[in-house]
Amino acid sequence: MGRALCERYAEARAVFEEADRILGFPLSKLCFEGPAEELTRTENTQPALLVASVAAARVLDARGVRPAAAAGHSAGEYSAHVAAGSLTFEDGLSLIRRRGELMAGAGTDRPGTMAAVLGLSAEQIGAVLRAVDAPQDLAAANYNSPGQVVLSGTREALDRAAEEAKRLGAKKVVPLQVSAAFHSPLMGAAARGLALALDRVTIRPPHVPIYANVSAEPLSDPEAIRTALKEQLLRPVLWEQTMRALLARGIRQFVEVGSGRVLRGLVRGVDKEASLYGGEDPDAIEAAAQALVGAPA
Repeated sequence: MGRALCERYAEARAVFEEADRILGFPLSKLCFEGPAEELTRTENTQPALLVASVAAARVLDARGVRPAAAAGHSAGEYSAHVAAGSLTFEDGLSLIRRRGELMAGAGTDRPGTMAAVLGLSAEQIGAVLRAVDAPQDLAAANYNSPGQVVLSGTREALDRAAEEAKRLGAKKVVPLQVSAAFHSPLMGAAARGLALALDRVTIRPPHVPIYANVSAEPLSDPEAIRTALKEQLLRPVLWEQTMRALLARGIRQFVEVGSGRVLRGLVRGVDKEASLYGGEDPDAIEAAAQALVGAPA
């Protein structure tokens, strides 16, 4: 994770080296070598994703690829703020590490899980939630793309939701391999702890608007950003709505920075004509730079 970027680009190496210094342990070694069971603990996964994303963003920036707007899915929203300058790298990394620790603790105190529901509309998901009628135990966590919504909550509530979703015509309900019920009321203790951490950092106006998970609206005011990040753990990620807002603004070119290709697939679910690029490895970086430098946003 990030190793190929560090081998090729000095900008990426500098990000990983700085992360190791800030955190006080070799996150770079964990990203490059594992073990996987340690890397996939959420208190390690979240900072690892941020570091890989910021490393890719800085490499792209050095090659002239600069965004007109930014957004990040769940933990990725912190990466977006670092890339856009509203959070320093040190503050963003410290916050995301704390976020992961708090979420892991909340998952122990109030165990839960998540499941993706495929083939239902947002309105039908609302009907599922009303039928289960357990607002403290079940919530819509991610509106990812048309026909793909993730539910989050206790196992009992999710089992009931899965039955109701299938009754309403869901194509499939897929349990997710996660350690807790993220973006749900079960994260209450984590949200309170994270709010205290957010109050201790300086947030600056970003260089470009950041589209918030909780509203799918562009934010530039530091206090509005702080409020949105505080609310994020308890509210759904409005990713489909965010992509539609960006498309309505006229943006047709998207670069997914960092590890993975999931977000490109979600954009494709909203607009099959959008131009999509990656930043997960040197080949993807160079292809994005060649396609986008000098091109309109």
